[in-house]
This record gives sequence, C-alpha cells and structure tokens, in this order.
Amino acid sequence: MAIKGLLLLDVDGPLNPYAAKPFARPGGYVTYRETAAGDWVSGRLVRRRKGHRVWLNPGHGALLRSLADETGLELVWATAWEHAANKRIAPAIGLDPLPVIEFPAPDITRDERGRLRWRLDGGWKWPGVTAYAAGRPLAWLDDEHDDADYALARAAFDRDRAEAPTLLCHVDPRYGLLTSHLDRIRNWAADLS
Repeated sequence: MAIKGLLLLDVDGPLNPYAAKPFARPGGYVTYRETAAGDWVSGRLVRRRKGHRVWLNPGHGALLRSLADETGLELVWATAWEHAANKRIAPAIGLDPLPVIEFPAPDITRDERGRLRWRLDGGWKWPGVTAYAAGRPLAWLDDEHDDADYALARAAFDRDRAEAPTLLCHVDPRYGLLTSHLDRIRNWAADLS
C-alpha cells in the first residue's frame, strides 16, 4: 500500500503510561529503567537500580505495525526521546527503527508540584511536526496536545495545517495506548484519499 500520511508516536504518555499509579505497573507492561550512567535495564535488575522508570507493552509494536500496514500511514517518532527511541523503545515493543522528528533541546524545569516540565520557546514539538509533515496528512498520538503552555504554538499549528488532514489523538498518560485510539486512527485514515 502506498504511504498516505504519517502516524506520529510520542513515547511518554502513549507508550509509557507514566502517570499510572506509581507502584502499580499496568497489566501487560514490562518495567525498564534508564540509569544515570545510561544503562537500560529490565527484569530483576530494575529493582536494584535507580533511574528513570519506563513501562512498555511488548505487544504495542505489532499493533502499531498492523495499523500502519492497514492504513498506509508511516510510523514516525515524535518524542523527546528522539533517536534514543530507536535504541531503547523500539526493540522493547517490537518495532524496527523509525524515522525521527528532531526537536530543539528543551529547557527542563519543575512545576509547582515538583514535576518535570519541558519548556521551550516556540512551542516545543509543534513547529518541528509542522515542518516535518510538510502538509502531508498526519495522525499524532501524544498526551500534551491541549497543554496550555503551548497554546500559541498550537494555534499556529492549526493555522498552518488548516488544509491538511490532521488527527490529534490525545492519550491519557494514566492509561497509555488503548484499542480505542487505534480504532479512531483507523477510522480517520479510511477517509484519506
């Protein structure tokens, strides 16, 4: 099938339900940890090592490949992980390396609750996605589409893409990727000519 558009994938939120209950790994997910030394560990080592915890579902790769094959959408990373997504995330969920949208380096700050926040003048991902898509149809799985911090960048994105088929598919970071998200993309892609 010819490529009809793009299916953009964020990691944290859609593939890593980071906002799920902290000590209750969701069913079907495997725990990984990226240590300060840059190691990527799973299995028994996860409990013995400190670092950034990531929950990934090894079945997601097959679901996403099947969706891409069925719809003619090309899978592309649109994540702060950038090229590390091909090194860490893709093998863990069963995907081959994918094209990567590169973003300017963000400033990382903490909000009033102490949570890490990505800050970037210009709207973080929005301009990069606009440039990469270059008017092609796109469906985008992300958990930050409605982030008020990027309202101006989102408005510019909406203006720039007014004539291009676009589906912003919000994923709740407490639950991650669900069948309903895949169905929504499938239905949207069916209308692409």
